[in-house]
Amino acid sequence: MPALWTSRGAAAQAVSDGVVKIGVLDDMSSVFADQQGMGDYVAARMAAEDFGPVLGAPVEVIQADLQNKTDIGLSIARRWIDIEKVDMILGLGNSAVALAVQDLCREKGRIDMPVGAGTTDLTGKGCSPYGVHWTYDTYSGAKGPVQTLVGQGLKKWFFITTDYAFGHSLEANASAILKASGGEIAGAVRTPLGEPDYSSHLLRASTSGAQVLGICAGGNDLVNIVKQMGEFGLLKGGMQAAALNCSMMNIKSIGLENAQGLIYTEAYYWDQTDETRAFAERFRKIHGRPPSAYQASCWGAVTHYLKAVQAAGTDAAAPVIAKMREMPINDFMTKGGYIRKDGRTIRDMYLMRVKTPSASKGEWDLLEVAQHIKGEDAFRPLGEGGCPLAG
Repeated sequence: MPALWTSRGAAAQAVSDGVVKIGVLDDMSSVFADQQGMGDYVAARMAAEDFGPVLGAPVEVIQADLQNKTDIGLSIARRWIDIEKVDMILGLGNSAVALAVQDLCREKGRIDMPVGAGTTDLTGKGCSPYGVHWTYDTYSGAKGPVQTLVGQGLKKWFFITTDYAFGHSLEANASAILKASGGEIAGAVRTPLGEPDYSSHLLRASTSGAQVLGICAGGNDLVNIVKQMGEFGLLKGGMQAAALNCSMMNIKSIGLENAQGLIYTEAYYWDQTDETRAFAERFRKIHGRPPSAYQASCWGAVTHYLKAVQAAGTDAAAPVIAKMREMPINDFMTKGGYIRKDGRTIRDMYLMRVKTPSASKGEWDLLEVAQHIKGEDAFRPLGEGGCPLAG
């Protein structure tokens, strides 16, 4: 059942169809469900409840499973827009689906806010005047770990890449940053989404002479790669794992014994400040555990959108997106953030280091902040993406 918060009296005429309707379209059942999935929906509902009615109209939040299939995700988004009159779609935790849905939203004049998708094409050649790439991207995910490890003298890399838009984008960004930093590529292999056995790929990596395995995968694929590195002795043998897209949920699944020392870039960690801890506790009471960065940022995405609807005096996409770009982003996880002309949300990021088992003081005490990365340094420069809106 959708979540629905109403106000007394009729909705303001400025709101189309008498309701502001938000759709969370995500992987609810497969490789990314743990770190996104229903947790994204929970956070979106929390934001709607916290904000309350907007312009006298109720806010409705619905959800669906994109199943990591472009045709299914696109079909759902089309039905939502044409029949169910959804005003904004967020989540979109699959890059291929996110790109297709962003194209549809451009055509239909609807706002889309990819939270879990990573491809930089969303703010590059596929950018849209109605698209906001909200949380992170494959450039910000790659930059911190690559520059840090190369700075430690670990310059020779081998990549294992999930064979779809997200993995390709992550490998392309990581490779460019690696080469610009003085590193080299010893080899690379592409694998299908949901691959269960990486033994042959890890053997190739171990015989390549690489010092670092660059993992251009996410969700359960990342978990399986790191676990199998441990099982095959690569970690004890000295090969460094570089998680170029990772989540706290992935670290929990891998376990500190294998994940300890791993570094990756993150937009939010629950145990950073009093504000992050307070939100995490509210979320935990509903969902049973602290939120991932994707889940936490869904609250921020919905809140920023509703603030813009309120400020614009309408839920029409063009004036709302103009207000979204105009207004600063300040919430429990983002301070002084803003949306660039290409749709890229600029926010500070954090290079996280996984704790050793002995340093962990509790079930979710998994990470420490190794470096604070300013937003302007974390993301690809505006002029380098090829977005026609950037000029």
